[in-house]
Amino acid sequence: MRTAKICLTGAAAAALVAALAGPAAAAPTIETDATFEVTAGTLDVTAPATADLGSGGSGTAIVGQLGDVTVADTRASDDASWTASVTATVFQTGGGSPPETVLPEEIDYWSGPATATTGTGTFTPGQLTSGDAAPLSSGTPLTAFGHGGGTGNNSATWNPTLVVNVPLDSIAGEYAGTVTHSVA
Repeated sequence: MRTAKICLTGAAAAALVAALAGPAAAAPTIETDATFEVTAGTLDVTAPATADLGSGGSGTAIVGQLGDVTVADTRASDDASWTASVTATVFQTGGGSPPETVLPEEIDYWSGPATATTGTGTFTPGQLTSGDAAPLSSGTPLTAFGHGGGTGNNSATWNPTLVVNVPLDSIAGEYAGTVTHSVA
């Protein structure tokens, strides 16, 4: 029996393997340009629709909390600063004569610290402690809370305290008025 010996050089062997395997197919590629949008929302303030501050006699101070006030800033801004302000109307009972009236300036507002915050930046209460309480007004807004700096969305919640300094000449009755928070 005869055997044939085949001797191949390295280059010839590589050429033979490449010819038998066929050409390698390149993997197809495709690029996709993608986009997305961050939408801008609004700057809003919410507060309770009603609040019962309690009761007390003429010449006393009636102290009660208003309930949670929240500013929600969803403007997605590069400067997410805002200031919340508060004013009040005259509080009246009966026919609204002078002894049936408590002026806004006789009601002190104390924001206290934030009870909750989200986002970046600096949150600043208008009146951090009870010693900082300031009288309300029907014409001149009082700063209730503020936010400085930061970017994107943020929020702050606080539960303000009202101190009604009931005048000595006030008569008995249920007094009603409106406390208005605004934000800009």
